[in-house]
Amino acid sequence: MASSSKASRAVAPPVPNLAFRRLRGHRSPGEFATAVRRAAREIGEQVSCDARYIGRVEAGEIRCPNYAYERVFLHMFPGLALTDLGFTARERVRGRGARKRVDSVSAQSPDDQADPAHPNHHPCCPFPMGSGGSDSDEESDVLRRAFMTSGTATVAAASLGLGLGSVPGRPRVGEAEVRAVEEAVRRIRLLDDRHGADGLYRRAARPLRAAYALLDAGTSARRSTEERLHAGAGELAISVGWLAHDSGRFEDARSHYAEALATARVAGDPALEAHAFCNTSFLARDSGRPREAVRTAQAGQLAARQVASHRLLSLLALREAGGWAGLGDRASCEQSLARAHAYFARGASGADPEWMSFFAEPELEALQAQCWSALGEWARAARHARRAATLQDRRFTRNLALYRAELAADLAKAGAPEEAAVAGEQVLDLMGEVRSARIESMLADTAKVLLPHGRTPSVASFLHRRAAPHPA
Repeated sequence: MASSSKASRAVAPPVPNLAFRRLRGHRSPGEFATAVRRAAREIGEQVSCDARYIGRVEAGEIRCPNYAYERVFLHMFPGLALTDLGFTARERVRGRGARKRVDSVSAQSPDDQADPAHPNHHPCCPFPMGSGGSDSDEESDVLRRAFMTSGTATVAAASLGLGLGSVPGRPRVGEAEVRAVEEAVRRIRLLDDRHGADGLYRRAARPLRAAYALLDAGTSARRSTEERLHAGAGELAISVGWLAHDSGRFEDARSHYAEALATARVAGDPALEAHAFCNTSFLARDSGRPREAVRTAQAGQLAARQVASHRLLSLLALREAGGWAGLGDRASCEQSLARAHAYFARGASGADPEWMSFFAEPELEALQAQCWSALGEWARAARHARRAATLQDRRFTRNLALYRAELAADLAKAGAPEEAAVAGEQVLDLMGEVRSARIESMLADTAKVLLPHGRTPSVASFLHRRAAPHPA
């Protein structure tokens, strides 16, 4: 009788969204996802849309998009309402009780949202489902229930650091857990874009442990689910590694990147391997190991050739250029920069990995600035850094602060102390929202260069503000 009762409460299977499929037209899901991300940038939104998301919409799994996606879709198709796009009206999807829960989550601080006891929290995700800014914020009630109830013994044990062997029967892992891992990756990236790494790193270690415990548990019979779990766990390791990297924990970052690379090799996943090498190269450059930065960037390019993403090859060429600049090899640096520009000029495509949504013209300019700075061409570096800061979407607070910090450092070394101080103060204006040891270190170095100019009013103001304690 109990099983019969549960069956009677089961939700009907999703109904394919044929209207949305018609709007996609002849474009592939990947090409359409690229168009969605481009439209989001046009209106200052950030969505990590990929072919899988488009497929879920068309399959009817996402009955109503979150508010960010809603704004993007309405921008793409002016004059149409959500229902014209094949979605269900929001109030029918959410219900009165769901709206109350979302309102209560939205009113919480990020630390409150990290509470694992929150009713919308999944143990694999460091932040509760339903908080603003997530790609899965208001997806189908079926999916939400699956995240919260499927495999709870396995995932709870993993999230608490318990061996899965202690769970009776070693329950297997399925779609819900895989999606939870993927959601954790998206949330970490979103919050890093807005606030920087320092406040996130320790919180993010917990879902990473859970993800690898899920790998140990094994998945359901579908090979695609297993492949996605490997990819999700590897991407999560890279995301946590980046948080360690950006907060100055270089050895921790190195360990996480190595873990991701091992996962990529085991799974035979060239896209994940290229990503791991890309971040390892960046870390090597920041750690003062430029030759390793070159070698790992080159290894990443070998893997990336199997991905068919020109933007990925462009970024890896820029990583290689940074290594050559650190070695003082201007000719090799310029050759790598030329390759990076050639790949970048070929444009975005549906094959571009989801994590590369940050890589647009501002980042291209910023990485060039870092190369010229390493080669001691401060004025040239400052021109690129200024362009990066000018082009950067102001919603991505962390990158905006980073580019302005680079600009301040380059201007200071180029002999423009007053301009450097102005740029430095602009960074300080953002530091209430951003916590990044990397940016703090750049400001400290700039302050040392500006100390001899301390009697200049603008420089004195910057030095005084930087020395003052940050507000809590």
